[in-house]
Amino acid sequence: MTVPLSTPVVVHVFDRLDDADARALVTSWAAVPRWVEAVLAGRPFGTVGALTAAADRLARTWTDAEVEAALAEHPRIGDRPVGDGAAATASRLEQAASAGADAATAAALRQGNADYEARFDRVFLVRAAGRTADQVLAELRRRLGNDDDTERTEVADQLREIALLRLARSVA
Repeated sequence: MTVPLSTPVVVHVFDRLDDADARALVTSWAAVPRWVEAVLAGRPFGTVGALTAAADRLARTWTDAEVEAALAEHPRIGDRPVGDGAAATASRLEQAASAGADAATAAALRQGNADYEARFDRVFLVRAAGRTADQVLAELRRRLGNDDDTERTEVADQLREIALLRLARSVA
């Protein structure tokens, strides 16, 4: 059974998906292979709550290297995600407010992204869903003041939040 990644599945269907389909779905939440395999190994979950709790608990074990690798799947805030895969589709939805920012805010986001990348040597990652472009910009500016350890922790937490939002949109 091949499941379109854009169509929510019932948790009982997720529990019975073949490994390839389930792996593709979980990878669309966060491209962290060890986490994906651990989530899959926990099936069956029976409820969305049990799946979410397990995914959350397991995400809190991500290493810095795993988070850095997963960032490759995330476009810069304000950039239009490319591709037609599940991760790109999710990013387009999540960044809708930032993508429609006025010219001044869009320019400030581009400059903030450049400043962030120069400071931390990685793309700025934030849970953009539910935030306006101005709120994302304020968060970017705040986080530019973080030290490296604090920022690594915040990036991992933001990636976890994004993964859990994607899970919530894709499993009912």
